[in-house]
Amino acid sequence: MTEARLPIPLWPFGPHHDLALQVHELTVHGRNSEALELADRLEHVVAILGDDRSAGMIRQGRLYALISLGRLHEALEEADRLLQMHRAAGTRTGEAKILADTAEILIKLGLLDEGLHHLASALRLMETIPRGNVRYISAMSSVSEAARAAELYELADEVSAFAVESFSPGTDQRAAAELQRAELLLEWGLRLEHVGLVEEANVRFARSVSLVRYWVQNHFHDAPLATVLYTLGLVKIGAVDQALVLADSLVVPLRTNGHEHEARLAHLAYGIALRCTGRLREARREFLAADELAPLSPQRLIFQYELALLAAAELPGDSTGALLNAVRAHARHLWRLRLERRSMLQQARRRVDLEAARARADRVAASDALTGLGNRRQFDRQLAGVAGTLVLLLVDIDHFKGINDRFSHIVGDRVLREIAAILRSHCRPEDTAVRLGGDEFALFLRTDLPTAARIGERILNVVTARDWNQLAFGLHVTLSIGVAALDDGMDGRELYDLADRNLYTAKRTGRDRLAA
Repeated sequence: MTEARLPIPLWPFGPHHDLALQVHELTVHGRNSEALELADRLEHVVAILGDDRSAGMIRQGRLYALISLGRLHEALEEADRLLQMHRAAGTRTGEAKILADTAEILIKLGLLDEGLHHLASALRLMETIPRGNVRYISAMSSVSEAARAAELYELADEVSAFAVESFSPGTDQRAAAELQRAELLLEWGLRLEHVGLVEEANVRFARSVSLVRYWVQNHFHDAPLATVLYTLGLVKIGAVDQALVLADSLVVPLRTNGHEHEARLAHLAYGIALRCTGRLREARREFLAADELAPLSPQRLIFQYELALLAAAELPGDSTGALLNAVRAHARHLWRLRLERRSMLQQARRRVDLEAARARADRVAASDALTGLGNRRQFDRQLAGVAGTLVLLLVDIDHFKGINDRFSHIVGDRVLREIAAILRSHCRPEDTAVRLGGDEFALFLRTDLPTAARIGERILNVVTARDWNQLAFGLHVTLSIGVAALDDGMDGRELYDLADRNLYTAKRTGRDRLAA
């Protein structure tokens, strides 16, 4: 049943964000096929305009449209591209959200272990992010969806309730969060009914109806999902006549406009209402229609359960009774598996914590204690795996021994830290800065040779313009830089040798310069 999502983009707005928001608006209102068509057109446009932020927002909208349409393998590919984008940009909130979205997809594909591992990774990353801003809340909504896909309703509800309370009453953001939570509570209630926990189910049905009223009162024409959830909630709390009228008016328009998810729930609500009024044959028609629209087998259990109840009411007897008992036994078995998943998630979180601890230890082992840059071990690792578009800059501090001798090793260490900070400031997330030892540094830049040379010249200018008298009166610092680009067929050692020869050229021709 999972379709309601909190429509908050993860990127800071790009100059053409209004175009990207059109895709999100279509997904919010269930017009997912239209959202895909629009996303394909707009992404090409904003790419030409160089607006990467809006392109990312469009891809995010496409991802949710694909999930809603059940095109999960395509959604997984899109999620992987988005994850790489967020990691390259260093946006932890975006990475956590896409990890959770990926977890939802994997779980729906039946890859439970992998999905729970992604969910655990998202939860751990969320622990490192400041709470309260809208992007954090948006990421939490994806965590809720992933937990719901795994039927971890307690976790999903806890996270969803946090999202609701994070927004002021009466705002559209709060209404969207309430809509997401209302759908969760309805699904949870239906599953509780399957295992005989009727009182607990009724509590969730009533809470769902109370949450969704804002949407029905203020967005009836804009948000058909809200009306459908309201209708389903009404029939489950006993307001059958009102639900019957609403459901009858919803089914045809929803199907005509391609709102398959909403139509599926409308068929379900209509079928239950018809069964309650004794119109069993018509109820069967609605349940079968809902079952045909269900793209994923876990969702179909809800509709098949209603069909089994209907069969037992239409044709009481041993065979239909046995069928209903079999469906109930299957539901109880799945509920037990759901409880086991809570332990599986805890185990996944422990694995993620161990992986993080190992990664921290590895980073410490590959870090230079004085400057915080990578060390020789990191350099050797980078050099051994050179590939793609890559330029190596070898950087030496000119006459560094004289600085130590004249101004002391304390000043020398401060110079090393200053140079390290300058080098780091000229690196993007995909670049790497290391200290080889002594006064020797290196930069691995994922760019072409002319761009790398310009970056090297900027570094020289920044160092020359720096007022080194603040560290020690009379101190003067310059650099020599050798640059080499990775060519086809070249290995790491050859790349290093070429950069080293160019570094020697820079020193031999007067220092305080770059040779490429």
